[in-house]
Amino acid sequence: MASGKTEGSSAPAIRRDPYEVLNVSRDSSDQEIKSAYRKLALKYHPDKNGSNPEAAELFKEVAYSYGILSDPEKRRQYDNAGFEAIDAEGMDMEIDLSNLGTVNTMFAALFSKLGVPIKTTVSASVLEEALNGTVTIRPLQVGSSSSSKVEKQQAHFYSVTISDQQAQAGIVIRVVSSSQSKFKLLYFEQEPSGGYGLALQEDSEKAGKVTSAGMYFLHFQVYRLDSTLNALAMAKDPESAFFKRLEGLQPCEVAELKAGTHIFAVYGDNFFKPASYTIEALCAKSYEETTQKLKDIEAQILAKRNELRQFESEYRKALARYQEVMNRYNQEKQNVDELLKQRDSIQSSFTTAKTVNNVSGSSSNSKSPGEDPVDESGSEGKNTRKKWFPLGGSNRKAG
Repeated sequence: MASGKTEGSSAPAIRRDPYEVLNVSRDSSDQEIKSAYRKLALKYHPDKNGSNPEAAELFKEVAYSYGILSDPEKRRQYDNAGFEAIDAEGMDMEIDLSNLGTVNTMFAALFSKLGVPIKTTVSASVLEEALNGTVTIRPLQVGSSSSSKVEKQQAHFYSVTISDQQAQAGIVIRVVSSSQSKFKLLYFEQEPSGGYGLALQEDSEKAGKVTSAGMYFLHFQVYRLDSTLNALAMAKDPESAFFKRLEGLQPCEVAELKAGTHIFAVYGDNFFKPASYTIEALCAKSYEETTQKLKDIEAQILAKRNELRQFESEYRKALARYQEVMNRYNQEKQNVDELLKQRDSIQSSFTTAKTVNNVSGSSSNSKSPGEDPVDESGSEGKNTRKKWFPLGGSNRKAG
């Protein structure tokens, strides 16, 4: 399901037993753990303790502990082997936007605009009003939609009443913002006191030219993809970010709704301005083919995540071997270049200028300067020097 838990947190510096932090026993039910968390989270919420740094640390500790005990797999791992079995790196602290100063809010808005995922908490005033049952609730019919604009850190509440037939078919709640506003889609459960406690939240994600969020109560597991985990993985190791991408899949705690009235809310999560949105409630009976496609694709994605976990090990081994071979390649290339360089140097020693002069001086036709040319026709000892007379007869006597 495309929904997440109410809070996330990073590991505190000194970790205490989560059961001790939430003041619950080890055999406490999920509902008891959730109820204890809600009370403590509201008690230490930064909205109510802006000048108390100790409360901020307790808020982080409470959220971190709940992150463990609210997840069946993490709770089982902790019960069996303690904190060593918990992947604390995957639990990141949410930022309480309502408690940020002006400068910090501007930096947070800049990072968000650059695509860095920034989580925010729902303000304490909204949570407290919901628990007290003092919120204004607008009815939303199944099969209809409603458009509005909610102020930052405020929420609009909607009640959706579903019949037995609609509950059996499945219900979808979606919110879309054509202005790409940031918002949260919230689901509240009825408290024994009569108020409403936050049970699920889904942060808006950009999808094409809009931002959207949805909750799918379709009797099968639908997952949300937490982009924060992928961003953290990329920051630590860009090469492994691909393999961590599907690790952000988180199952929803609620896969179906019972007949009756259910409370949802749209929370303004923009940094400086209201959030424009359209919320709609749909019955899956009118979307049977689409519902089946979603079920199939969720199964395929989950199978692909398992495949990637196995493939990553193969990839790492192949990558290590590739790096080894490339190192060998570069070394061999360097060796070959050096050998050829030495060969060229040796060959050049056969063509020096000194060798050329010696060879040309050994010719049999060479003679010393000043020597007369020799007649090679054959008479030894005879003077073969030719006499030359001027041409023309002007100085000769007539016979």
